[in-house]
This record gives sequence, C-alpha cells and structure tokens, in this order.
Amino acid sequence: MSKQRILTGITTTGTPHLGNYVGAIRPAIEASHDSNNLSFYFLADFHALIKCHDPALVHQSTREIAATWLALGLNTDNVVFYRQSDVPEIPELCWMLNCMAAKGLMNRAHAYKASVAANEEAGEDPDFGVTMGLYSYPVLMAADILMFNANKVPVGKDQIQHVEMARDIAARFNHHYGTHFVLPEATVDDDVAVLQGLDGRKMSKSYGNTIPLFLDEKPLKKHINKVKTNLLEPGEPKDTADSTVFQLWQAFATPEQTQYMREQFAAGIAWGEAKKQLHELINGQLCEAREKYAELLSNPTHIENELQKGAEKARSYSVPFLKELRSAVGIKPIV
Repeated sequence: MSKQRILTGITTTGTPHLGNYVGAIRPAIEASHDSNNLSFYFLADFHALIKCHDPALVHQSTREIAATWLALGLNTDNVVFYRQSDVPEIPELCWMLNCMAAKGLMNRAHAYKASVAANEEAGEDPDFGVTMGLYSYPVLMAADILMFNANKVPVGKDQIQHVEMARDIAARFNHHYGTHFVLPEATVDDDVAVLQGLDGRKMSKSYGNTIPLFLDEKPLKKHINKVKTNLLEPGEPKDTADSTVFQLWQAFATPEQTQYMREQFAAGIAWGEAKKQLHELINGQLCEAREKYAELLSNPTHIENELQKGAEKARSYSVPFLKELRSAVGIKPIV
C-alpha cells in the first residue's frame, strides 16, 4: 500500500451539530483534499441500529449526514465515501472476527461495563437491556477498520479502546491464519476543540444542548442567545477561560479574531453584544454550505448517486480482500 489509509465512521443517529462539525467533520473535510492519503469515510448505519430502533430516524439521519458532508465540500473524487450497509463484505468479516474475539476482551468494553454498572446501581439484572449489538459493537468497529486495512483511525479519547481491541483481534487472526491485517493505530488530535453546549457541558445529543449545524439564520440566533453565561454586567471584565461564548467564538475565529474578542472580554463586552457577534461569525461561515445542504436535501437522487459511487469504490477493495480472507480460513471451493 503506497498511501497511508485513514478511516472515519459517522454514526447515522441525530442531526449534525456544531460540535460534530468542529470536532470531526471540518478536519476530515480538510484532509479529503490531501492526495497523499487514501481516506475512507463511511455512514455507520449498522452501528445506528444499536441505539436507534426507529427506521424513519435512521433513514432521515443517513440522508442528513450524507448531505452535510457533501455540502461542506467533501472531495468524493479523492476519497472513498460510502454507506456501511452497501458493503456486504463488512458484516461477513465481522463474523470471522467474532470467531477470533475473546469474550473476556468484550467484557472490558467501556460501553458494556457502563451499562452493567448502571443496571447494578438500579438493582436490575446486570445484563438488563443489553443487546448483542451493544456487547459486540467493538467487533463490528474492528471489521469496519480491518476491511480496508486502515493505518490510522481518528477518534475521540472515548474510542481509543475500540481501536486497541481491533488491533488485538487482528493480531490474533494474523497469528492463526497468517498476516492479512495491518494493525491500526488510533489518532487523537488534541488541538481539535471539544465544544461546550448551551448549558456549558460538552455539546452532545444525549444532553439535549446542541446547536444544529445548518439552522437558518434566525433559529441560529435564538440558539446562540440561549448559551449559558454568568451575571457580570456590561463594563465588567469577563474571563475567557470559563466562557462557552468565547469557546464557541474561538472554534470559528481566526487567531486575529480570537485576540480581538479576548480584548473585548477584558474590556467588559456585554453578553448580548458578544452573542450578536458570535452569531454573525458562525452564520457567515456556514451560510453558503447551508444553501448547498438545502439543495441536496431536495435532490436525494444526487446524494444516493454519490453513495453508490462510493460503494463501488469501497467494494473494489473489500471484494478481493474478503476472497483472500475466506481462503485463509478455509472457506473456498472444493476443487
């Protein structure tokens, strides 16, 4: 493999928000224009089924997230952009990896342990409400990564464990059947901001504190006006360190704009004025992409065509590789 392979998955649950954009989408879009890498971006709709059992929501989220990435300028000619469910080799590989994955390894997965702990605290059976989807989620993630022999997997700190599990499973497979998999590495960009939400906690759908990415201008202004602030009056110096308003500003501003707002905080800018300027900054950066997003949603055929183009590219890698893996484990013609 001449190019380094980088793989990023996007779970198709919910509507993309500013935190998704700053933390994952924006850096990935920038990377998609770098021809030195071979980047794989996929819509993880099988993963969505673990938590979301509403077919309409899974379908809607898939459409919205695909439109989001395309509207923001993903270079689909330079990357492989596909829907997980369009690559049937992935679930087949997942079964092979299940047969290599130690149950004890799965028992240590953070999400499973958290569910068990919550059940025990509530006096329930430890496995109450735990599906095999939740339990074996790391194996499907391993299949996503190993199917394309990704070298690097950009993740948040909470996902590092899953990439390490993929390494463990791949190493065990290689030991039994010969070397077929590259051992992937998790990459965490500490410079990427983790945005605070309306209430000052991490922006997250589970907290209900998000600012949707493509809100129209007026709803965007209303959301920004809801951002939690302290009771300091105009003219009183304000601390940038604990301000959600400043943190949001910094995520979208140039270094010069950041320094300007830092000086405004020191001079005691009114919260209303700071939010007004924040709205103008974010709206100005997203208005063009917002128009493209609306156009794409009204033309779902174009979105589907892009995904099918990506699926064809993805399967040009997965089909021959799975044939190799099938042969390795002994699943092949008799003669």
